[in-house]
Amino acid sequence: MRGVIKGVLAEELENSLRMKKEYEGALRNLPKGCLAVRKIRGHEYYYLVKRLDKKVKYIYKGKLSAEEKKKYGEAKELRAKYRKLLSQVKKQIRFLRSSLRGKEAV
Repeated sequence: MRGVIKGVLAEELENSLRMKKEYEGALRNLPKGCLAVRKIRGHEYYYLVKRLDKKVKYIYKGKLSAEEKKKYGEAKELRAKYRKLLSQVKKQIRFLRSSLRGKEAV
């Protein structure tokens, strides 16, 4: 019976590792940074804010179309979603590894 449970846990660990790899790949494919808006004399100017090494850089983008604003907004939402899923799957992987490593009671 214990062998069956360990087999199921091992299979679930494989699935979790595969999902982790997929989430990390999806995060890599999203555009980096997010938009910041600055209002200067009643006009809106957009900057792309991203981290380069340990510094935060503001890259001037000018006035953006609604389509570009939407693209960056969607990317921001997807990034938050994938980060949350990645955090959950990492916790699951830790749990499954510790369960598989656990000592069997006699």
